[in-house]
Amino acid sequence: MSSIDRGQKSLKLSLMCLTIGLSACAGSPPENLGIQDNKLAPCPSSPNCVSSYETSADHKVSPWSYKGNSADAQNKLLSILKSKDNVKVVSEQNGYVRAEFESSLMGFVDDVEFVITNAEVHMRSASRLGYSDLGANKKRIDGLAAEFNPCCE
Repeated sequence: MSSIDRGQKSLKLSLMCLTIGLSACAGSPPENLGIQDNKLAPCPSSPNCVSSYETSADHKVSPWSYKGNSADAQNKLLSILKSKDNVKVVSEQNGYVRAEFESSLMGFVDDVEFVITNAEVHMRSASRLGYSDLGANKKRIDGLAAEFNPCCE
């Protein structure tokens, strides 16, 4: 085998390992997803999660209020989520939506859940892997909130 063939084989092997390694960034969905005791799971102590059910300043985001019925609110939310390239809606049930957001650079996956009540949308957004998300989950929820309730409707 020539040194060029060995070099190409080594490059292919390296690329395959890199692809496998990056796909591992997705991780598996946590087992605590979904509605439990009429709300979403609490955030872990790590700073890579925000929720409208939390009380600590590090994890707290405000629920979104809306006018109209919950079915219309859920349809509006689904429309916003499905308009994004990096989002996969995993579960749609009456009053509950779960989506996976994938980062474009490394393929990290964040799990985002919504509970639609008669007057509010509650949410939880958490990274699957790592300790800090550098504020990505908070920024995501703030951006979605701006789309869900534009300032001048």
